[in-house]
Amino acid sequence: MRGAEAVLACLQEQGVDTLFGYPGGMILPLYDALYAQDEIRQILVTHEQNAAHAADGYARATGRVGVCIATSGPGATNLVTGLATAYMDSIPMVAITGQVDIAMLGRDAFQETDILDVTMPVTKHNYKIKNAADLVPTIREAFALARNGRQGPVLIDVPRNLFFEEVAYTREEPQVRTPGKPDADFIICAAEAAAEIVNAERPLVIVGGGVISAGTSAEVTAFIEKYHLPVVHTLMGMGAVASTHPQMLGFAGMHGEKAANYAIGAADLVIALGSRFADRQTGNLSKYTANRKFIHIDIDPAEIDKNIENSLGLAGDMRTILKLLMRQAPKCDLAQWWAQIRTWQEEHDYDYHVGRLTVPWALHQVAQSTTGKAYAYATDVGQHQMWAALHLRVEEPRTWLTSGGLGTMGYGLPAAMGAQLAWGESRRVIHIAGDGGIKMTGNEFYTIARLGLPVLSILVNNRSLGMIRQLQKVLYDEHYIACELDHEMDYVKYVESFGIKAACVSTQEEFAAALKSALEDRSHPRVIVMDVWRSFVEPMAKGGARIDEFVDFK
Repeated sequence: MRGAEAVLACLQEQGVDTLFGYPGGMILPLYDALYAQDEIRQILVTHEQNAAHAADGYARATGRVGVCIATSGPGATNLVTGLATAYMDSIPMVAITGQVDIAMLGRDAFQETDILDVTMPVTKHNYKIKNAADLVPTIREAFALARNGRQGPVLIDVPRNLFFEEVAYTREEPQVRTPGKPDADFIICAAEAAAEIVNAERPLVIVGGGVISAGTSAEVTAFIEKYHLPVVHTLMGMGAVASTHPQMLGFAGMHGEKAANYAIGAADLVIALGSRFADRQTGNLSKYTANRKFIHIDIDPAEIDKNIENSLGLAGDMRTILKLLMRQAPKCDLAQWWAQIRTWQEEHDYDYHVGRLTVPWALHQVAQSTTGKAYAYATDVGQHQMWAALHLRVEEPRTWLTSGGLGTMGYGLPAAMGAQLAWGESRRVIHIAGDGGIKMTGNEFYTIARLGLPVLSILVNNRSLGMIRQLQKVLYDEHYIACELDHEMDYVKYVESFGIKAACVSTQEEFAAALKSALEDRSHPRVIVMDVWRSFVEPMAKGGARIDEFVDFK
C-alpha cells in the first residue's frame, strides 16, 4: 500500500480512533488517505497548538496515546508548546508532521524547518524518516515508546514523497510490556521501606500524576487504608485518591490547603508515589527535607534523588512495589497524629459564607452539584486553576485535566475538547478558565460549536492576569504592570458569535441559576461568564520559606 495508507493502518493497529490536526501541503497526502476511510475520525482544529492540547486531553481522559498531525514549517513549530506541555506532565502522545520531499531537504525549501532539533528537548524521542520501508516499524516503535515506562510525547517527521511510495504492511498486534520480577536486592529495599512505614509515628503519603499514569488508584487507596495513612495530592495527582476519601487532606504545595501543608511540615516520614517533588510542591528544599525521612516511588530512576537527596528510592512498576510494601502488618498507633491533623482541618476549614460571588464559592457550588455524577474538569492556568484544585472534588482518576509542569495558559479549552470527544455522552467536561488564557485559545469555541460538544465553560472575568498580579503584590511591592485587562470585552457576545449560549453573572443567585440551567442542558456547549472582583488565591506559601509558612494578605 502507499505510505500514507500504511500510516493509517498502523494507527488503527495501535487502537487510534481519533486524531487532531490542521492540513498543509506536506501533510496533505495523509489527509487524502483519511478521506478514503471511516475508521479514524479527523478533528480539524483552528490552530496546531490546539491540536496538540486536544490530543493531550484525549490521552489524559482515556489513558491511550493521543495523536496529532501537522504540516511542515509553522504547522510543526506550532505543535511545540503542546508537546512541551505533554512532556512535562508525562502524557503519551504521537505527533506526525509532514516534511518537504527528501530531494529538497537542506535547500531552505518553502516551509522547511528542522523540527527534530526544535523538539528534541520536549519529546521523549523523535524520528525523521528517510526511507519508506521505515515508516511502519517506526510508527510501531513510537507508540511503544510513548506508552511504556515513563510516558511522554514522540514526534515522527515524514517527508512528503514517502507518503506516495509503496510499502509492505502486515498487521501486528501492539506489544504490551509486562514488568519483570523484582530481584533480591529490590525486595530487600522494599522490605526496608515497609519497615519505615509501619514504624513511623507521623507518616504521610503524597500522590502524584504517576499514580494515574500507572492505573494504580485502587491499589494506592488499599495501601493507605491498610496502614491508615493520611494522604495529600499534588496538582497532577488530583483524583488519584478520591477527594472525598476520609483520609484525603487535599491539595498540597505552594497554594495547597493549610492542613495538608502543616501535615507535610510535621511528618517524620513522607512517602511519595509518582511525584517528582517539583519546586511548587516543596518550596525551600532544605527546609522541606529537614527532620524527616523520604520514601520515593517512581517509574523513572532518574527522578530518584534528583530533587530530594538521600531518599529511600524504589524505581519501577508501582503495582509491584505496592504489593511488596503491603506485606507487613500495621504497628504504630497513629491516633495522636490523626488527632492533630483533624485539629488543623477544623481550624482551617474554608468558610464559604461570604455573601457575594467569589470564585471559591462558585467552584464549591460546582462541586456540590457534580459530586457523584459523571463529570470531569479541565482548567487553564492561573488563579482559577489553584482555586479549582482547592475547591472542586475529584473522585476518579482521569477526570482532572490541567497543565502542571509547564503551566501552559490556553491549555484548558482544547484539552476539554479532546477529553469530551473521548468520552462522548458518557461524561461531561466542565472547563474553567480566566480572561487571560481564554484570549489565547478561545478560538477553539468554533470547533466545539461546530461539533456540538456539550463542554460547559466557566470563564472568570476579573479583568486581570490574576496570578501575575498576585505575584506582583507579594514580590514586587504592588508594582502592577502588564497585568490589568481594563479594556472592556463582552465575553458573552464573543461566545455567542460561535453559536454558543452564554450568560454573564455577578451575584451568587445569578451564578446558581446559570449553573443549574447549564447542567440541565447536557446536549449543547454552554458558557458562564463570572464578573468578579480581583482577589488573591489563599493559602500561598512564602517564597524561600517552609511549605507550611504562609503569606498574610491582610
